[in-house]
Amino acid sequence: MTDLSTAGVAETARQIISGATTARTAVDAALDRIAALDGGLNAFSVVLADRVRAEADARDRQLAGGETPGPLHGVPIAIKEEIDVEGAVTTFGGDANETPAAADGEVVRRLRAAGAVVIGKTTMPEFGAFPYTESVSRGITRNPWDRSRTPGGSSGGTAVAVATGMVPVGIGGDGGGSIRIPSACCGLFGLKPQRGRVSNAPHPHLWWALGTVGPLSRGVLDSALVYDAIRGNVDGDLYQAGESGSFVEAAGREPGRLRIGWSTRAAIPGIRPDPLHVAAVEETVRLLTDLGHDVREVNPRYPDTTAAFVPQFFAGIRTEADHVEHYDRLERRTRQTYRMGAWVRPKVIDKALELTEKVSRKANRVFDEVDVLLTPAIAHRPPKVGILGGRGTVASALVSQPAIAYVAVWNVAGNPAASVPCGIGPDGLPTAVQLVGRTDAETTLLSLSAQIEAARPFPRWSAGDN
Repeated sequence: MTDLSTAGVAETARQIISGATTARTAVDAALDRIAALDGGLNAFSVVLADRVRAEADARDRQLAGGETPGPLHGVPIAIKEEIDVEGAVTTFGGDANETPAAADGEVVRRLRAAGAVVIGKTTMPEFGAFPYTESVSRGITRNPWDRSRTPGGSSGGTAVAVATGMVPVGIGGDGGGSIRIPSACCGLFGLKPQRGRVSNAPHPHLWWALGTVGPLSRGVLDSALVYDAIRGNVDGDLYQAGESGSFVEAAGREPGRLRIGWSTRAAIPGIRPDPLHVAAVEETVRLLTDLGHDVREVNPRYPDTTAAFVPQFFAGIRTEADHVEHYDRLERRTRQTYRMGAWVRPKVIDKALELTEKVSRKANRVFDEVDVLLTPAIAHRPPKVGILGGRGTVASALVSQPAIAYVAVWNVAGNPAASVPCGIGPDGLPTAVQLVGRTDAETTLLSLSAQIEAARPFPRWSAGDN
């Protein structure tokens, strides 16, 4: 039997369904790993131990009773704090809520319908406002590869839980890079899907046009399995993606010969990438060329996203803050951000959404000449923890620029984009690149990422690495 700490989604489900192990054994193993590792990392804000054991026992009874198992049968999964889990408080990374959610969010409902069991909720900075997982309420979450460094954010707790094998997969959210940034910092595969691919219900949107939800995983197939379980829409969703085939099938087939454009130019003026990230792009260019792709340097001609992104950022924070139970318990910086966004009235939001469509058209011009764009995932190496400590909104935004310099533009444009691991740098931390696809082209990115993974296996953390 494969060690469950290294088994991904597909292997964990296979072992349970085949009878090689049980859902209860998988859950107990995950709980043991959380108990052993999380004290020094701070990935989980709450562990639903009694509930998840009962849920796992129910999965085992279903299998014993002859029920057809779902594709995620018995797989333990972690959920980011901003997503509703029935019976758990949706904290958004702070202390302003205290009443447990009355029902699962749509993503969690679909995960359970596919057989997954929810083991707990993961840390995030309050409202996911900044790309480092630090908060007054939850403290500092640490990168397992080097505990003096950040795992990124805002889905940093999810990234740490998955990278260390506490769980095979976890759910994050991405409103400005928050799946891809922690994936890059922690050596994971993190695909931001096309805008509208995954429902945010019971909420009509996540930060208006910017945000979406999806998995962070240790391999491409695991991500595809989860996406096939959670994608789709319900009435009331503000956005819906276009048609797309099976993600699992895409992860299992060759991508064909693609035109791949690469650039190390950042979308934010004045940001220069760390030489290790430039080297990661150059190494990936050589690999893709050897794999038979048509690879060329391009100028992405990034549009200015400021007038579209900034109002939606403030509106996203204000919308979530307006619905908490105790506004006075929000962090000082969050309340400052709320006040600074008072100018974002409904007409401003409408204008920002109009500009989003214009930005999307301009950003997508690069795909007139290539099928996929290759860039760095982040500009800097993961900074020392405590980077947000004592800073206000403006200072926090400024220190966040290197993290979002390549990723946030694609939240505005809406395109699918993935952080793909490259290896481990001489500083002992993972390196990564970003692959961006055409509108609705997640399947292209999954096929290409799987080809890269086969040719250059992704790094795996072990307890001796920190």
